[in-house]
Amino acid sequence: MTDTAAVEILADVHRGVGRILLNRPKALNALTTGMVVAIDRVLAEWEHTPLSAVVFASTSTKAFCAGGDIRTIREHSLAGDAEASERFFASEYRLNARIAEYPVPVVSLIDGLCMGGGLGLSVHGNFRVVTERAVLAMPETGIGFFPDVGASYFLPRLPGAIGMYLGLTGHRLDAADALYTGLGTHFVPADGLDAVGDALADSPGDPVDVVLKRLAGRSPVAGSRLAEVRGDVDWAFGAPTLGEIEKRLRHLDTPWAAAALVALESASPQSLEITHALLARGGQHTLRECLAAELALTRTTIRKPDFLEGVRAALVDKDRTPNWQRALGGRTLLS
Repeated sequence: MTDTAAVEILADVHRGVGRILLNRPKALNALTTGMVVAIDRVLAEWEHTPLSAVVFASTSTKAFCAGGDIRTIREHSLAGDAEASERFFASEYRLNARIAEYPVPVVSLIDGLCMGGGLGLSVHGNFRVVTERAVLAMPETGIGFFPDVGASYFLPRLPGAIGMYLGLTGHRLDAADALYTGLGTHFVPADGLDAVGDALADSPGDPVDVVLKRLAGRSPVAGSRLAEVRGDVDWAFGAPTLGEIEKRLRHLDTPWAAAALVALESASPQSLEITHALLARGGQHTLRECLAAELALTRTTIRKPDFLEGVRAALVDKDRTPNWQRALGGRTLLS
């Protein structure tokens, strides 16, 4: 673990509860290779420690984790350093798999932004606590990439066609929507988050679900906007092709459908094709198979003009006007 990573990841065991704090607030906890390796190492060591739970949290109220450090990946690509990018993605996906298979319950406290790699840290664990400030998304098609960190496994397993909708459009979920989709499992108000670790330590014999329910405020799930348009989501994004999805959205002619079309039209056409193919297949594969397919796909995607251009427009120059390549014409990188 580098000194920097040690500062960016704070880990301790307190009364039988392992705690991992993401501590890179200025970068909204964007994950570096060093951070990912550090977390993985801590979890590996704790497998031999008697724990009742592991808690992931953030030192920042703005973000749980805004994703991977994609700017650095772009720099590696421009420099021709494929090995550095491979190391990042391989390390990150290895960590995703470890969390999914961890021998004790993993509880993530999602307060603020949780995107991309942040979902990779949280969704594969058993419990995802969201606060009223939570915002969840997989926005990769907007930067010329694709939903990774096991998203090709977890998105197709969301109810109906919600996963395809989220993966293609990058739609942002609030706490109510997160709970409605199942990406969030429990609601705890932000001012009650600090009590979670102690509550778990106080009741090591109780099911984690029961402990979290004791701390829960009134769930906002009844206010889910996604629930209101669920029928339209399933019909439009359940279509067998991208072209048919767009056709059905135009047919609906509603504000929700118009917003979804705008999102699709602003995304990388190549990313949309890759994502649609990836998610269509993901439902029939294991998490490890999905992660292996995603890793293979990163090797080609991060060298593509759309990725370099998408990250430039979103995170480097921040002009939000990417100049995308044309679509692959039904021939995806998975073909």
